[in-house]
Amino acid sequence: MEINGVEIKDNYAEGFGIKVTRILVTAATERLAKIAATEVTGYGTSVIGCPAEAGIDCYVPPTETPDGRPGYVIMLCQGSKKQLDHELLERIGMCILTAPTTAAFNVLDDADEELKTGFKLKFFGDGFEDELEIDGRKMHSIPIMSGDFLVESTFGFKAGVAGGNFFILAENQMAGVMAAEAAVDAISAVEGVITPFPGGMVASGSKVGCNNYKFLNASTNEKMCVTLKDKVDSDIREDANGVFEIVIDGIDEESVRAAMKAGIEAACNVPGVLEIDAGNFGGNLGAYKINLQDLF
Repeated sequence: MEINGVEIKDNYAEGFGIKVTRILVTAATERLAKIAATEVTGYGTSVIGCPAEAGIDCYVPPTETPDGRPGYVIMLCQGSKKQLDHELLERIGMCILTAPTTAAFNVLDDADEELKTGFKLKFFGDGFEDELEIDGRKMHSIPIMSGDFLVESTFGFKAGVAGGNFFILAENQMAGVMAAEAAVDAISAVEGVITPFPGGMVASGSKVGCNNYKFLNASTNEKMCVTLKDKVDSDIREDANGVFEIVIDGIDEESVRAAMKAGIEAACNVPGVLEIDAGNFGGNLGAYKINLQDLF
């Protein structure tokens, strides 16, 4: 199968289940809201080593937010309920409460469970905190130097999907970069997903386990490393010298599939792209198998 002359391999992306929460961060200006959203999603590329996977989902204009101010929806993903609870408390408390003029709202529909993050944070108010309602939501108002920080009392989470992915194989590194950037831009228009790696692009694709160092639970995917094509049983075609992976987390499989399709279509419009492949580990990583060709 081909799209614009780019081969779409008959292969599947292997995703895995994860717990997902969505938070709306608003502020007095779009710039301040984006600063807070960027801070709270830091150090969130992969649960291989990071305490959560995190990223910005979408911008929300003032006409659509509970407090009539601009905001950004961010997503946090973690396999453990206990760890997700910990990450929410720390990240909202240290990265949103500390940011100028911000407020934090729960925007996850159909949550499986709720975490009492805002209720716990209110104690930072040292007895001066208050309770109010905004747009039918129970909020806690915490006095801080710049005014009051407003946070919803509870934040929901649900079972989501992590690890949706595809590989872009290009003639050279810069063609791969341009295609990956185009893919990430297209995916950003799909609501309910994030691309948690830096700039949405994965430079260091990994495999489960390690061949030579048994103390590692993940290591470099040598079969997809361009500088190892002549040294290992490579999965990279001979004429490809730029390889980038796009990893997608979403609130459900349907959202991840939509994001993969949008990203692949955008990448296939970039000159120099040769092939689209996907990463899987024979079912050892997760239960979701998203075939590339089935997306179309």
